[in-house]
Amino acid sequence: MSESEVLTRVESGVGRITLNRPKALHALNRAMCETMTDALLAWRTDDTVQSVLIDHAGERGFCAGGDIRMIAESGAGDAAEAKAFFKVEYRLNHLLFDYPKPITAIVDGIVMGGGVGISEPADIRIATERTTYAMPETGIGLFPDVGGGWFLPRLPGQTGVWLALTGARLKAADTVALGIHSHFVPSDRVEALKAALLAHPAEPKTVADTLASDPGPAPLAAHRATIDRLFAFDTVEAIYAALEADGSDWAMAQLATLKTKSPQSLKVTLRQLRLGANMASFADNMALEYRLGGRVVRTHDFQEGVRAVVVDKDNMPNWSPADLSGVSEADLEALFAPVSPDHEWTPLD
Repeated sequence: MSESEVLTRVESGVGRITLNRPKALHALNRAMCETMTDALLAWRTDDTVQSVLIDHAGERGFCAGGDIRMIAESGAGDAAEAKAFFKVEYRLNHLLFDYPKPITAIVDGIVMGGGVGISEPADIRIATERTTYAMPETGIGLFPDVGGGWFLPRLPGQTGVWLALTGARLKAADTVALGIHSHFVPSDRVEALKAALLAHPAEPKTVADTLASDPGPAPLAAHRATIDRLFAFDTVEAIYAALEADGSDWAMAQLATLKTKSPQSLKVTLRQLRLGANMASFADNMALEYRLGGRVVRTHDFQEGVRAVVVDKDNMPNWSPADLSGVSEADLEALFAPVSPDHEWTPLD
């Protein structure tokens, strides 16, 4: 097998993209995004390609995110390389979102951050019992990018806000119940699913419908009404107050989790999702996230979050400001401010 970090080919009318960086849990870098983009652009007008399948090599997971170390190292300087990565990655996200042919993504294992960005735009999103989904960015001083500002606020009720702020990890029963993933297929039937897709390349939804099964009861269902009530506010302070006032064990556990996250990231993320909920297009959302990304990666909290979680792995970040009161409206306005037209993100033609 080729040592390429992404394998692309056409088989039986299916354009196949296989992530092939298993030692790094298929974390995305710029070259991987460019390879996927080039293949998708070639297949877009190729009449022999009837649908697209995205999967991964090995059994360790689908995709754990982006190349966080590179982004942090770039953010410690002028952030030029980080911005170049975001530009390419977000264009890939948008290309997938607007793609004219059906896309199937099989997220058999960990799917976080950048992995969500290349699977959530797919028409058919297959989870297995090994799937673990999360958008954990507030724990490293970032925010749920790669389209999180579009997808998360469009989940039922306030579940997307809860997921974004807490970084909660979900298994397939919950992700399918929320619509994050469209189907559940046991991992021992994934190869049969792929074979059926190759046999019926123009009918991926019918194939998925036929092979899907019930993932079982959704554990989150018991907390949905509480989430909708306690995470409906437009400030993080109000969410904290609602959790404290509720006082239940579950609410206090959420509050304890939130207090471990970057206060700056919590405020950025909540504003991002409230704005994203009203965006007119996915492209508008990605332009907003690009502005944010280029600035947030240069902040203390992102640098410190990556140090604590990825580099030193002591999981003891020293956030600055250390609490919500230290993050001002002026700070947020600066992060969300427009950029000059020549520095704006734009989709591929």
